[in-house]
Amino acid sequence: MKEIVSTITSKGQVTIPAEIRKHLGVRQGDKVSFVIADTGDVAITVPRYPTVASLRERSVGQKRDLSYDEMKEIAYEDRWVDDIDREV
Repeated sequence: MKEIVSTITSKGQVTIPAEIRKHLGVRQGDKVSFVIADTGDVAITVPRYPTVASLRERSVGQKRDLSYDEMKEIAYEDRWVDDIDREV
């Protein structure tokens, strides 16, 4: 295990060290998630949202493309999105 320390600013901001950004594969403008485990540990992860291309792969073998509502349902089922409108 490796520990990398960063300082919190007066505005509550922290710079994610370059080594961590590289490890996560993130750059300026990307989003990160902070996950609080039941144990109290906190992890930083990269949310992996579906792309149109990845959702389209689900329709391979079908005779039609997926509808927007079908894509939303898949995104919800795969837990890519927690706050989508479930009324599809």
